[in-house]
Amino acid sequence: MSLTLLRSEDRKPAPSVSKAAVIPLAVPHRPLSARLLPVLRGAATTGVPPLVTLVLILLVWQMLTAQPGATLPSPTQIWAESRDLIVAPFFDYGSQDIGLGWRVLVSLQRVGVGFGLAAVAGVLIGTLIGQSLWAMRGLDPVFQVLRTVPPLAWLPLSLAAFRDSHPSAIFVIFITSIWPVIINTAVGIRNIPQDYRNVAAVLRLNSLEFFWRIMIPSAAPYIFTGLRIGIGLSWLAIVAAEMLTGGVGIGFFIWDAWNSSRLPDIVVALLYIGVVGFLLDRLVALAGRIATRGTASA
Repeated sequence: MSLTLLRSEDRKPAPSVSKAAVIPLAVPHRPLSARLLPVLRGAATTGVPPLVTLVLILLVWQMLTAQPGATLPSPTQIWAESRDLIVAPFFDYGSQDIGLGWRVLVSLQRVGVGFGLAAVAGVLIGTLIGQSLWAMRGLDPVFQVLRTVPPLAWLPLSLAAFRDSHPSAIFVIFITSIWPVIINTAVGIRNIPQDYRNVAAVLRLNSLEFFWRIMIPSAAPYIFTGLRIGIGLSWLAIVAAEMLTGGVGIGFFIWDAWNSSRLPDIVVALLYIGVVGFLLDRLVALAGRIATRGTASA
């Protein structure tokens, strides 16, 4: 009897356990003003100081050039006489009557070819110098001498060799911008940690694998520093070369405006040159930050 009662008690259902209700947590809603405030604060921090500086420069410039007998144009005179070059950079009325935007693009095409060749050749030659002690002893003194030659000093030789202004300008860009790429690449290659070389020896990497997997990533910060210097020198060289070789580039426009006594146009062209040079530097710097992510910043 007791066994029967015990079994019946065992068969009693266990007391039910109530499930806890899941209450979703409300996500706090941030108003639009709270989300835009950090963005606006950052934009004001970076944008207001240069804007204030620019306004002060324009005011001082206006006061100095508004005096009787001033030989340079004032900002108001530049706007009055060269407004079409500022607000419509891509007009095209044929022949030499084109906007500064088109002239900048022509110059950028030459810079792209010359600097691209200098970047490739500079990295390869810099790698050779950085890897080989004998190459460094033989080539480094020669390069140190050649890099001190001014860009325009190469122009007569390039004109004599190519007998055309377009390849001559490209050669001037190439020979001007290659030296910082070579020197910085060689320094970066020589500064590769010995541990990296030991790892490459353990993994038995061949020369090409060692170049792509070890040398280039390790020396990338140095390489992009040289590229940033080189792109600035390229832009300087093309403007100077175009003043002498002619064509439709921005350099020839400045020389033609000087011969025509159009000083306001020259000032506008200088502003274009400065802005484009700044953008080129920022572009190479951005590429350097992407390429050197995980190693160092360029």
